[in-house]
Amino acid sequence: MPHSSAFVSNRSTYDLAGQNCAETTKAYHKKGVVYLVGAGSGDPELLTLKALRVMQRADVVLYDSLVSEDILDMCALTAEKIFVGKRRANHALPQEGINELLVKHALANKTVVRLKGGDPFIFGRGGEELQEVVRHGIYFESIPGITAASAAASRAGIPLTHRDHAQSVQFVTACKKLGEPNTDYSELLDSTQTVVFYMGLHRLDEMTKGLIAAGRDSETPFAIISHASLPTQQVLIGTLKDIAEQQASANLPTPALLIMGDVVTLHAEFAEFNLGTLVAPTIEASCI
Repeated sequence: MPHSSAFVSNRSTYDLAGQNCAETTKAYHKKGVVYLVGAGSGDPELLTLKALRVMQRADVVLYDSLVSEDILDMCALTAEKIFVGKRRANHALPQEGINELLVKHALANKTVVRLKGGDPFIFGRGGEELQEVVRHGIYFESIPGITAASAAASRAGIPLTHRDHAQSVQFVTACKKLGEPNTDYSELLDSTQTVVFYMGLHRLDEMTKGLIAAGRDSETPFAIISHASLPTQQVLIGTLKDIAEQQASANLPTPALLIMGDVVTLHAEFAEFNLGTLVAPTIEASCI
């Protein structure tokens, strides 16, 4: 992966013709503007061109803990960068405080970039933040990012859908609001469906037992993908009944994504020719 300096050195010349949206928006509105930007899974090469352009015109950047340093370095050199990250049971700033900062800087006629890991509208609280922004009459634009499920599955060689294995896919959070566990397992029992769990690694044992008790086949293939799309990505392959035990030995670090379903079996079929797998370690359940 090229170092971000290659991107930074082009900062002064990069633009999309006629798309100087930050200045255009500010010309029509006395208030500033908020750009809700998905930073993707961490690999700077997976950032969208539109996200890059907006980041390079930011006056203020509010960024999360899952935004990599390489991506943060691609923001405007003159931008004020404010860390507002959240990790499990450790929030640098409460959500209300983040909302207040967005409004404060936008009302000061600044171009504000709210930079979030993954996609802001997939378990990223992007909708909550925009609700506060529009309550104050502030204009916004939401720019999607590559969510962890897509990045992790692509690099690991696990297609989320496949005509022979999965006709649908669900994205599920392991935790509800205020940290309450999500135990709605009855909707996750279809063997023709892939299920992707976000923020579930710390509840892995409880979740797998709950799924089996609810009726999901204990032999269902299961994968843990840690550090999706980064050079440090690791993949652990097992089944619903043994993946928690395998993780207890392997101890893959967070952030990690969980994928359950028959599509996980394709990881082994593709592995020999998958460049993403060849440069990222994979731990098969049988090898532990």
